[in-house]
Amino acid sequence: MSFATASYQDTFTSLSPATGEVVWRGRAAGEHDIAAAVTAARDAQRAWGRTPIQERIGVAQRFAGCAAECEAELADIISRETGKPLWEAASEARLVPAKVRLAIQALHERTGDHAIELPQGFGRVIHRPLGVVAVLGPFNFPAHLPNGHIVPALLAGNAVVFKPSEYTPATGDLLVEIWREAGLPDGVLRVCHGARPTGSSLVSGDIDAVFFTGSAAGGQAIHRALAGRPDVLLALEMGGNNPLVIHEVCDLDAAAYLTAISAFITAGQRCTCARRLILPDGPAVAPLLDRLVAVASSLRVGPPTHEPEPFYGPVIHAEAGRRILGAQADWLQRGAAPLLRAEARSDNAALISPGILDVTDRDGPDDGEVFGPLLQVIRVPDFNAAIDEANRTRFGLAASLLSDDAACFSTFRERVRAGIVNWNQPTTGASGRLPFGGLGASGNHRPSGYHVADFCADATAAVESHTLEAPASTPPGISTAPLERPN
Repeated sequence: MSFATASYQDTFTSLSPATGEVVWRGRAAGEHDIAAAVTAARDAQRAWGRTPIQERIGVAQRFAGCAAECEAELADIISRETGKPLWEAASEARLVPAKVRLAIQALHERTGDHAIELPQGFGRVIHRPLGVVAVLGPFNFPAHLPNGHIVPALLAGNAVVFKPSEYTPATGDLLVEIWREAGLPDGVLRVCHGARPTGSSLVSGDIDAVFFTGSAAGGQAIHRALAGRPDVLLALEMGGNNPLVIHEVCDLDAAAYLTAISAFITAGQRCTCARRLILPDGPAVAPLLDRLVAVASSLRVGPPTHEPEPFYGPVIHAEAGRRILGAQADWLQRGAAPLLRAEARSDNAALISPGILDVTDRDGPDDGEVFGPLLQVIRVPDFNAAIDEANRTRFGLAASLLSDDAACFSTFRERVRAGIVNWNQPTTGASGRLPFGGLGASGNHRPSGYHVADFCADATAAVESHTLEAPASTPPGISTAPLERPN
């Protein structure tokens, strides 16, 4: 059994959403294959977990160096499998080695051993590996997001079984190959390819933790599958119905630009993309919407190889494109007003132009995540109503306020329910030096970003004393005096 693969069963392929070409062909792991991969990972983890931390850091740093050398190859694979323009695929590829530095810093800062003085000796916090961690990766950032879990998990001394998205297996294989080149011991990182059945078998296996990035439905299915298994740590990073509120801004052009970035970057396929633009009534609403429609209409949409380079490419596959247009048709049928209709740009149903619909008077609200370049506009009477509308969701991932008024942001930050709350920044603005994650249907708080180190190791509390001696005073009914033994 090789480093990068287990034995597989059903054949499947990865197709470029831009061209339809086959990018990868392989076999999906069955239950026996997954059990073997987990067993091999557990065997390898025992030695890896005992490896001195500086040696583990050294492997991770060599991985960062190899990943930097492979940046062009990695960007090409990402672009071919996801349809991202090369400028964006290259940006993602650069995040892979950058994550190592941040993960090492977080490891020392958040999970180092700490001692405190106590009356009976001293207390210590000791962080130990979890064991075998299952990482289930997404298609929208097929290198960066799973890498954000794999790096800290390995640094903490865990072994990892990695299931890439079935739409981006080639990217997953390349990540694992780079780790092999960096000298990671055989078996510490395993990859099992496949769709939902593969993921289900992995989650039900002999694992100690699951790190999942994907849809709310997928995360909830994993949550249900692990019911009754409190020993398995579960970190869920899911989607959002993210609000962007604009109130009292002077620079309408900047507001329109940041809104377009929030809603349409990566073809709207970021979990933090703005899905709802909420506008308190005022004289700036109409000119702001005019500017936004103009910016959205000017966005270049096309295959990643087109010149000049597009702003975004296709969504992940044609069926996803049809679902986006179907959601738009449903909203229009229920009374939404089209400010800019999303349309298929060619005979490739995955290439979808931006859509902006005023749903203020739509018949019946919904609270789903349309994972694509479709933005809802909701007009409300005032700023307080805007915050209420922002919170009218079962999700709670990202929220942003564009406003010149610092007092408004203070209120917004206090009242809005989201794990990421930005001011005069797009909803997609996140930093690897900060925690990342959401509330409600968006996940179980902060499973990624800088604080992912917290999820990768067990924090053990110990009270220690260098000498063994009885206390000077004892509770009633017990004595430290020697007992007389009968003759």
